[in-house]
Amino acid sequence: MRFASLRSFTLAALTAATMLAGTGTSFAQDAHATPKPPRESWTFAGPFGHFDRAQVQRGFQVFREVCSSCHAAHLFAFRNLAQKGGPEFSEAQAKTVAESFKVQDGPNDAGDMFERPGRLSDRWPSPFPNEQAARASNGGAYPPDFSVLAKARTYEVGFPGFLFDIVRQYQEQGPDYIHALLNGYKDPPEGFKVPEGGHYNEFFPGHSIKMPPPLSADQVTYTDGSPQTVEQYSRDVAAFMMWLAEPHLEERKRIGFMSMIFLIVFAGLLYFTKKKIWRNVEH
Repeated sequence: MRFASLRSFTLAALTAATMLAGTGTSFAQDAHATPKPPRESWTFAGPFGHFDRAQVQRGFQVFREVCSSCHAAHLFAFRNLAQKGGPEFSEAQAKTVAESFKVQDGPNDAGDMFERPGRLSDRWPSPFPNEQAARASNGGAYPPDFSVLAKARTYEVGFPGFLFDIVRQYQEQGPDYIHALLNGYKDPPEGFKVPEGGHYNEFFPGHSIKMPPPLSADQVTYTDGSPQTVEQYSRDVAAFMMWLAEPHLEERKRIGFMSMIFLIVFAGLLYFTKKKIWRNVEH
């Protein structure tokens, strides 16, 4: 009996030690856990969301003057700047933007490539000729393409939050993450070692990111009186990236709302038609 009791005590002690060790590891990981980006208020959120034209235009300015030096947007054409539902620049303004870039074209009659001013039909030029050149210029990291990044990035909401998001039709986790990331650069906490060439970011998975802080106060000059802060820049460029990823968002939501109204009316007509036709039939 004594040996059985001793064995039971030993097993219990080992189990407790293992649990404590696991808890200690969990605490160590939680100390540097990645927090969820805070929920932001976006004009394009919800079933009746729409883009703020001024905000998208400011976001384009931030992209053009800051982000486009490293990030490409291969699905973005200059003509999109003048299309309905986006920044809605005039065609002349979009043409001026296009002509400010030199685009490689050709071959000509002599078989040579040449450069010409951009046209509305051209896509936004990449800052690097290929992925290898992009990695070589950014310490081995490849700057992601901006075309659909706002829809590709997200974070886990968990239960029951995702159920509320379904009801609210909240799909803006991407802009939330981008906004939080651009504001998440901080000094690393005590005990956290940032690898060489990295920068500490509170919201980046692993907290070590190759991209240095891209935004600073008064970096981009706004002409509409909006605050020239990192908070405002990041919010504006996140909205621009959302439009870039889903340029027909407003049309989609409008058609979706009209479809729901049609289905409700159609269901009502079917119900009363059934009542009219079958009212004298015994069931």
